[in-house]
Amino acid sequence: MAAIPRMTAPMQAVLRVLLDAYRVDPAREVYGLQLCERLGLGFGTVYRILARLHDQAGWVNKRVETPDAAGAGRATRIYYRLTDEGAESARLALAEAAASPAG
Repeated sequence: MAAIPRMTAPMQAVLRVLLDAYRVDPAREVYGLQLCERLGLGFGTVYRILARLHDQAGWVNKRVETPDAAGAGRATRIYYRLTDEGAESARLALAEAAASPAG
């Protein structure tokens, strides 16, 4: 794993949703629009966070939906899920953020 992401409020919110999905089923995937709608955050915010979690921290895996699975008239979805190591790292980072005076 590389860099630990900065624990901003939006980062923490995204990690909580991903951890909730992981707790239900470690293989459960969430797509970006679901996160945007659930958290009330914009696409730019959510996708930048997901990119950092995937590209820099290595905490999430991503999978692009196959073109034939995409419904007519909608964009292809990109699904994300925490890795086992990412889930543990996210738990620790969220606990640390909650324990900090600014958390």
